[in-house]
Amino acid sequence: MKLKTLIIDDEPLAHDVILTFAEDIPYLEITGQCYLATEALQLLREQEIDLIFLDINMPKLKGLDFLRTLTVKPLVIITSAYEEYAIESFELDVCDYLVKPFRLDRFLKACNKAFDLYQLRNPEAKVIPASPEQKEEEQLFIKSDKKLIQVDPSAIDLLESFGNYVKVWTGQEFILTLRTLTSFEDQLDANQFIRIHKSFIINKSAVDYMEGNSIFLKSKKSLTIGKNYRQAVKSQLAGG
Repeated sequence: MKLKTLIIDDEPLAHDVILTFAEDIPYLEITGQCYLATEALQLLREQEIDLIFLDINMPKLKGLDFLRTLTVKPLVIITSAYEEYAIESFELDVCDYLVKPFRLDRFLKACNKAFDLYQLRNPEAKVIPASPEQKEEEQLFIKSDKKLIQVDPSAIDLLESFGNYVKVWTGQEFILTLRTLTSFEDQLDANQFIRIHKSFIINKSAVDYMEGNSIFLKSKKSLTIGKNYRQAVKSQLAGG
């Protein structure tokens, strides 16, 4: 038995992310996709749905307003780029709140939570969640403008702080995203990515050579190693 799952989001790319992640979770079955909450109202009258992935900011009918119209509510996981609706969402008894962009491990945690709640409501159901092998390095999504872009971390040479933004460099091109450098540092593999300055994180595989207090990348960029990072950087690079 699987959880019959509905995606409600006005962004096609958001559907693609959830569909991709759901492939690794055997107890999820995506049985419907809606790009407007108003479309979902009709679908819910026609199909039995166990779980909804619900966006908040949508045209015509907002996600939380849609949720308030339901007399019988499936389990709901909010997927939103906005953190400020979290309290209001939990007051409507959603089971989790995912802030875009989210990783596979966080998505899986939310799904397992929904599964546990489903089991409590339906003790006769025998659904055993499986933990997929997580290749987090293949599951990095970066929001830029209104797009959610999937990036292979191995293709990233450099992450550069740029005011309230971060430039994610792949060769001579970059993606500009409204995030902090620290948020990337927490997400990326610490064995592969090194913080060398308050403004820079580099991929070890992108390094050409180090000379003095500078690092030279294969892309021909040269970067100064921050004073507080020098010893750790030299140790990490020397260690492979």
